[in-house]
Amino acid sequence: MNNFIDKLSDKLVPVASKLGQNKYLLVLRDAFMLAFPITMFGSLVVVINNLPFFSEELQGTLGTLFGNGQNATMSIMSIFVTFGIGYYLSKTYDIDPAFGGAVSLAAYLILTPFEMITEGGEAVTGVLTLDRLGAKGMFVGMVAAFLAAEVYARITKKGITITMPEGVPEAVARSFAAMIPAIITLGIFTLLNALVIGLLNANLHDLVYDTIQEPLTGLGSGLPATLIAVFFVQLLWFFGLHGQIIVNSVMDPIWNTTMLDNLAAYETGKPLPHIVTKPFMEMYTVGMGGSGSTLIVVILIAFFMKSRQFNDVGRLALAPGIFNVNEPVIFGMPIVLNAAIFIPWLIAPLITTAFNYIVMNIGLFPIPTGVSVPWTVPVFANGMLATNSLMGGVLQLIDMAIIGVIWYPFLKIVDRQNLKNQAPDMSKA
Repeated sequence: MNNFIDKLSDKLVPVASKLGQNKYLLVLRDAFMLAFPITMFGSLVVVINNLPFFSEELQGTLGTLFGNGQNATMSIMSIFVTFGIGYYLSKTYDIDPAFGGAVSLAAYLILTPFEMITEGGEAVTGVLTLDRLGAKGMFVGMVAAFLAAEVYARITKKGITITMPEGVPEAVARSFAAMIPAIITLGIFTLLNALVIGLLNANLHDLVYDTIQEPLTGLGSGLPATLIAVFFVQLLWFFGLHGQIIVNSVMDPIWNTTMLDNLAAYETGKPLPHIVTKPFMEMYTVGMGGSGSTLIVVILIAFFMKSRQFNDVGRLALAPGIFNVNEPVIFGMPIVLNAAIFIPWLIAPLITTAFNYIVMNIGLFPIPTGVSVPWTVPVFANGMLATNSLMGGVLQLIDMAIIGVIWYPFLKIVDRQNLKNQAPDMSKA
């Protein structure tokens, strides 16, 4: 077993390290984190407006009064992400990030149709619809932002700029320096948009959504892809690499898109289209004690094992674990490179993820509504908030019971070995 782990480590760790340091994935992660506090506010508004004990009439009134708290945040998430991509990618080139963010956002909006089709089939021009600025426009926004920031940065680095004389206010000088790169970059995107409209009689949003984003989202949010993602999160953590950061940087665009789709459906009373969303991944993998759902493991080693080593680690890790911080147990137990608990660490989240997907798919338990819940909210409360149902928290308790059953025999084996190693020290005392 140890030889297998050593060989796997030699192959996996270098690849994962390179992936974790990839400039574009880091920029994408930072862009989503830029949008996080804003979308969190929108989620809180949705939760308050739709508390289950409110009547439908009261929920409707609250939606009318406070609905813009969601419309101006979660519903236009693509705006914040595209600006963030331009901002953080420009920083990697050591050029003014504010202008890079603004150019990326403008490039995205150039590709976005300012048009709405009414229920009667009439086209209304000069308007932006929320779906274009939310989930439906996410893929176009990310690609446009990366390309625009790259073009803008490369032109700027080549020195194709206007340099103002000394004495000119800094803000004015920066604005003139950004002028030529911005004009060239936005000119390219304007020409691209004209070609798509003129040659294909379509807009890039619908074209990309129908041919790329919708199939990719369906594939990435299915059970097989989700289990692969969970597998690599667990495997990377076992070797001491932050699995969430590495895997989520790849999967977050899909999970955030499905989250916004669910929220839009929930707000209009339609069936939720996706099971796997960002809240699903957070509440039913991380939201039960951190990566690997280790809160039940911490409880077991703190109160049901006999060795002092386990008891001490468990009791120290309990308070952080309640708030889904589990580094104390990952490195204190340790879980990292501990072959004795490799099997439960790897398979327990896979089993509960598959179980949760199945019971939600057949309607036994509610699907997360698309509301974003802070990952530090304790178990049961976060499941209830994510699904707007008591049963969302009940499912988490069932998951913890399953994980406890899987882990218990392995913990007993390690506990007995700890007791043997502890005996000489106790006799000396």
